[in-house]
Amino acid sequence: MSTTPARGMTVFRYLVLLTAFGIAMGYLEAVVVVYIRQILGIVPTPEQLDPQVMAQIPPNIISLEQTREAATIIMLASLAMVAGRNNWQRLGTFLFTFGVWDIFYYVGLKALIDWPASLTTMDCLFLIPKPWYFPVWGPLAASCGLILLGLLFMRLGARRR
Repeated sequence: MSTTPARGMTVFRYLVLLTAFGIAMGYLEAVVVVYIRQILGIVPTPEQLDPQVMAQIPPNIISLEQTREAATIIMLASLAMVAGRNNWQRLGTFLFTFGVWDIFYYVGLKALIDWPASLTTMDCLFLIPKPWYFPVWGPLAASCGLILLGLLFMRLGARRR
């Protein structure tokens, strides 16, 4: 891949900027979640963020959280649509940035509130369309895969210009 989707920008610079965006977005989301947990009185966070803990959260807050999650996906998709020159590059940009964002969301939570305690800590990953629960290692492993897939799709997109 000799150039990236963005008007002759080098691949390295493009990936650095996507990574910076993903890191900043992940940290911002971690800060928001810390505020939410503080407001709900679940800070320090329980060892496991499982269905029993989530059942204590008022339904209006769950609905609000779903809109925050949807906004996150819209932000990532919008970045990909603006940055990519073709559908492969757009998909690659989305997957790459999603992976970086999710990893740094957990890095942010660890830095801010020392959570999760371990990679086996149970978390509520998403609330759309319904709650998804899995140990933290799952989304981290998936995010690494998304980053690799994103790089592959960006490379495919560069070849198809």
